[in-house]
Amino acid sequence: MKIERFDLIIVGAGPSGLSAAIEAAKHGMRVVVFDENAKPGGQLFKQIHKFFGSKEHKAKIRGFHIGEQLLAEADSVGVKVELNATVVGLYQDREVVVRMGDEVHHFKGDAIIIATGAAENMVLFDGWNLPGVMGAGAAQTLMNLYGVKPGEKILMLGSGNVGLVVSFQLLQAGCDVVALVDAAPKIGGYGVHAAKVARTGVPFYLSHTIKKAEGTDHVTGVTIAEVDSHFQFIPGTDKHFDVDTICVAVGLSPMSQLLKMAGCKMEDNPKRGGQVPIIGEYGETSIPGIYAAGDVSGIEEASSAMIEGRMSGVVAAEYLGFMTAEEKAEKLDQLNQSLDALRQGMFAPKNRGKKITETEEGIPVSESLLHKGFVADDEIERYPGVTHRAGVHPVIECTQNIPCNPCQDACKKHCIRIGSEITSLPAVEPDSTCIDCGMCVASCPGQAIFLINEDDGAGNAEITLPYEFLPLPKVGDKGVALGRSGSPVCEAEVARVRSSKAFDGTNLLTIRVPAKYAMTARFFKTNAQQKEAAE
Repeated sequence: MKIERFDLIIVGAGPSGLSAAIEAAKHGMRVVVFDENAKPGGQLFKQIHKFFGSKEHKAKIRGFHIGEQLLAEADSVGVKVELNATVVGLYQDREVVVRMGDEVHHFKGDAIIIATGAAENMVLFDGWNLPGVMGAGAAQTLMNLYGVKPGEKILMLGSGNVGLVVSFQLLQAGCDVVALVDAAPKIGGYGVHAAKVARTGVPFYLSHTIKKAEGTDHVTGVTIAEVDSHFQFIPGTDKHFDVDTICVAVGLSPMSQLLKMAGCKMEDNPKRGGQVPIIGEYGETSIPGIYAAGDVSGIEEASSAMIEGRMSGVVAAEYLGFMTAEEKAEKLDQLNQSLDALRQGMFAPKNRGKKITETEEGIPVSESLLHKGFVADDEIERYPGVTHRAGVHPVIECTQNIPCNPCQDACKKHCIRIGSEITSLPAVEPDSTCIDCGMCVASCPGQAIFLINEDDGAGNAEITLPYEFLPLPKVGDKGVALGRSGSPVCEAEVARVRSSKAFDGTNLLTIRVPAKYAMTARFFKTNAQQKEAAE
């Protein structure tokens, strides 16, 4: 039996696996990456939204563009990527067994990195196995990889970042998201993700969960009910929705089976997502030469997974003598700083389970945002990005400490500052002059920045907002401005539409409303769209 040998074998061609491969190959290692899918890139090519973080974390770049960059970089350094290649075994002496088509092949690696990612969790309810019940990630795959609408009328279960992001993408695909439901009493994901869903008119039902999916051979409806503090249904609180699809976004579980098969020491760790390997600081497992990177070692964002992958690639390179200990230390120091920046703020691993009542600046958190999905009108003025002045100026409705700062770099006139901490709330410089270029609006991954002219002199206000839906409204179109809650606040007219290559798919829609609604109007629907929604 022929066994091919590589310096480094990586299982998984997602963000962490490709990043590890690139880092190792840069140092002269012969690297192969196996992935069971027909396309490389893992979750990145499903992610059409813009990433958070800073420039070094590829902030304000859409996930699929990051995937393209990683593939090009991997190709340029000679990484071999084998697709439709399912790794079915990891054995002693780092032997890997791979099924390719109808054949089984054996490989040996001087080092192994497992970057198999995670699988979607499922929650059981009456009718959970009906056609039409699917994971949010599966819906995302249908939409963003294959151009197929998962359904027409959809209920989303889960308010973490996955549930929030996919809800917005369902809306972009033309689906009607009838409700976003979560058994928890507060929103689990970033407030900016919740806010951009809420202002489109999607209602949030916190402390609710699914009681029953209705239908015989497919989903035709769903009943939800409120739950108490022990997650027991409260009688008399049933609510029914006519839907054809239920999307479930209730977390992920690491796909760590290969590591367990290899004999790596494992643990059940709920904070890391379930059954995970016991690892060192840089993904080292209990078996020398075998490493874990990305979600397989603990659930985090893709930005963190890419850095963890690079760390594992560096450690494997030094382990096999392709770089010195000094070079490793220098490189890991840089990567540690980058990863540490992503692990700060309200959603940092160290803050999981804690009740956060104030921002880092000492500002009370928005209770409405936590429990309804949007910042209330009487809360918004407390945040440093919300300012008033004559003429066009930015209004930044970013109200939580999350690791993100592209707005600061986007403004060439330095109207916006974050400060030295990447998690600080953005503020507007008092003596700056906004030139209405719109770059801050287009670059914000959370779609939380607006350009406001509070009074044009004729009793009207003009609001420039990010718009990522088709068809794109035209100048002169009349419709309704919606508030942060998604409720109509006033009539509105499209005054300007801007699209630019520099905006990377985020169009700028300027609407004209009565001046008194300058600080409350935050979304726009044409009269035709509003009529369709009402029906």
